Amino acid sequence: MFHGTLGRRTGVGLVALSLALAAAIPMAAHAQETAKPREATIVVTGEGTAEMAPDMALIDLGVVKVAKTAREALDENNKAMAEILAALKEAGIEARDLQTSGFTINPQYQYPQSTTGENPPPVLLGFQVANTVTLRVRDLGKLGEILDKAVSLGANQGGGIRFTNDKPDTAVSAARKKAVENAMAKAKELTDAAGVGLGRVLEISETSYRAEPMPMMRAVAKDYAAAGAVPLATGENSYSVIVNVTFALGK
Repeated sequence: MFHGTLGRRTGVGLVALSLALAAAIPMAAHAQETAKPREATIVVTGEGTAEMAPDMALIDLGVVKVAKTAREALDENNKAMAEILAALKEAGIEARDLQTSGFTINPQYQYPQSTTGENPPPVLLGFQVANTVTLRVRDLGKLGEILDKAVSLGANQGGGIRFTNDKPDTAVSAARKKAVENAMAKAKELTDAAGVGLGRVLEISETSYRAEPMPMMRAVAKDYAAAGAVPLATGENSYSVIVNVTFALGK
């Protein structure tokens, strides 16, 4: 009995020792990783820009009509907008580049002044109907003529012109390369000043890119506008890319 009990106790002790060693191995490995010094790094931000002349314009054109009844205002608006759309298609604007972007019917009230201290009820004067279409003009040579014709046919409200590029990939790619070069130059300047070496690139991330209009020094009115049409200046679009680059530090 004594020897049997001792054997069982010895076996249990060996199992417990094995479990303790198994648990200690990953803890020792973790301790070694924790003790290992973290690699020194430097993070810099680089920015690059590239310009491109626009090749497309986005325009909002609207027709606003006011009449005694909503029906009358709508009929007048429909007539003017139909003529404008027909003229745009005749000028070469494709159906895919025309989109209705707004339509409203609003009553028009007059608020008479009070002479007795009470608030008199508003007086209904009529109704206003507004219809807005957004169009893409892919031939900038026709832009001034298109605007002039639209106004002649009844367009009396506009939301501005936005010059853009159909495919800005070339400018964005050039800006991206400049941004990386800018980041590398900054990192080299910083490490030289600190008296340390610049190691390999560990990580590169691009945050965003944006397009901003810029003035372009040329007589666009002469280049793009026909006689009697609206004179326009297209300028340039500047595409900007920002990148974050992480470098390892050398000795």
